[in-house]
Amino acid sequence: MPLGPAHNGGSNPASAAGIAPSPAVNLRRLKYFIKIVDVGSLTQAAEVLHIAQPALSQQIATLEGEFGQQLLLRTSRGVSPTEAGRVLYRHAQQILRQVEQARADVRASGRALTGQVSVGLASGTAASALALPLLKAVRSRHPEVVLYLNESLGSTLCELVGNGRMDMAVLYGGRSLVQGLSFEPLLTEELVLVAPAALLGGRDPVRLAELRDIELLLPRSHNYLRRYVDEAFAGQQMVPRVVAEIESAATLSAAVGNGVGATVLPASAAQAVAAAVQARLCRIVDPSIEVPLVLCTSDRPALSEPAQAVRAIVLELVAELAPDGRPLDDD
Repeated sequence: MPLGPAHNGGSNPASAAGIAPSPAVNLRRLKYFIKIVDVGSLTQAAEVLHIAQPALSQQIATLEGEFGQQLLLRTSRGVSPTEAGRVLYRHAQQILRQVEQARADVRASGRALTGQVSVGLASGTAASALALPLLKAVRSRHPEVVLYLNESLGSTLCELVGNGRMDMAVLYGGRSLVQGLSFEPLLTEELVLVAPAALLGGRDPVRLAELRDIELLLPRSHNYLRRYVDEAFAGQQMVPRVVAEIESAATLSAAVGNGVGATVLPASAAQAVAAAVQARLCRIVDPSIEVPLVLCTSDRPALSEPAQAVRAIVLELVAELAPDGRPLDDD
């Protein structure tokens, strides 16, 4: 059973009201807790942290007492966080990261910006084109800022931003409210068909209804891009004929180039695929399919000074992409 806070015999308004005062949480205990969850073992965590296991166990017991919740479960495979533990793990990462950034900001006050900034770029989207320009711009303007770039699925990047492990991400989506996340509109991009040269003859554009029997290679249903395609087909009382679900850009290009099927991609990504495998690009009309590109950040904590500077550069670079996409605020 979690230990409650020690009784204080002095006059305390909270105690007088029958409410136990909440003790301050020790940052070191939060570090210990995160390490235990990461490695999934008290024994291994103790070795990594260079602390005796009984002492580490006592630190966690104290932390559980401070929160009045069981945070870890012992299993045959080690330890795992409870639901309360998962919530604390997410907050603890944000707290420690914010403290570290505060230290860096204080040290750097009056000097050039310094620190680490992480940016996610959804693969297979216009965001991928930002990687090299962003790296160059940050190196030129803020040479003491270390930029971490991660190209991955939009859903994965949202999760990383939400749990505080990434500062921001450029991805498709943002129509649905997600607790703890903010989506800043950047631009919209049209989806086009990428097909083997012989598949559609000379047709261009192609009506969406004409894709009813086309064999398609698409990402899985949880992918934001796939959702827009499925919704467009559903609006025409159709279901896309998906013959394979592919997340890898290289595999997708090879499959289209070898005539396995066609795919639907944002114009920016489609041009790269078509050039690599000599496939054809074809606009989709009646209706067209457009997807919004957004900047995803966490509602809490606020972006650090270096992250704010990188965000400003991202917005500048996206504005340069506007000729290939339509700025969302032009609606």
